[in-house]
Amino acid sequence: MAVLVHGLYHRPEHFGPVADGLRAGGVGVVVPELHRGSLAADTAAVQTVVDALEEPPLLLGHSYGGSVITGVRGARHLVHLAAFVPDVGESAAGLGGASPQLLDAVVPGEGAGGTTRLDPGRAADVLYHDCPEPLAAWALGLLREQAPGCGRGVPRHHSWKRTPSTYVVCAGDRAIDPALQRTMAARCTAVREWRTGHSPFVSRPGLVVDLVRELLGVVSRRM
Repeated sequence: MAVLVHGLYHRPEHFGPVADGLRAGGVGVVVPELHRGSLAADTAAVQTVVDALEEPPLLLGHSYGGSVITGVRGARHLVHLAAFVPDVGESAAGLGGASPQLLDAVVPGEGAGGTTRLDPGRAADVLYHDCPEPLAAWALGLLREQAPGCGRGVPRHHSWKRTPSTYVVCAGDRAIDPALQRTMAARCTAVREWRTGHSPFVSRPGLVVDLVRELLGVVSRRM
């Protein structure tokens, strides 16, 4: 079983190609909806999903989703995909946060409470620059507004300290500096590096599918 956790501005549907590929190979998949208003609320939503499963799942977090899975208990393996790996007292923003290019793409949203959104033209070049144009357009169309403050949330629990973990560095990433990713990757049990941009679940879903299937076949929960 795999639980896939998306990042800021994204939706579960962005993981659709990965989820379809895993299910086709017999792997159960759950993709929770975040956007609950805070890191604590997002973490609680994923914890509820994990607690309802019959066995400990592989838990994959992308970008901000790494902060979310850091605070979730009960996984058999963690995958941080171009994701944040906060330690005690740290937040995604405090670790370095978004790149200047991504910050430049953030514009005021139309919702209440100071929401923000991503300018599609700028976001395409930052998040999906290695995707064919039709695929990038599909992913851009799914992006949604984001409540403020989630990236400044501090996890209350740090599951990577006692759960086997794999960090995937995306060497062509324009949203989170690959050098920062390599620094955070040192906190994980194992490290992979892909020559992709920030969103391989869109540009190269087969890579993500193969990694999840591999890890589900060889890892066991650390007691």
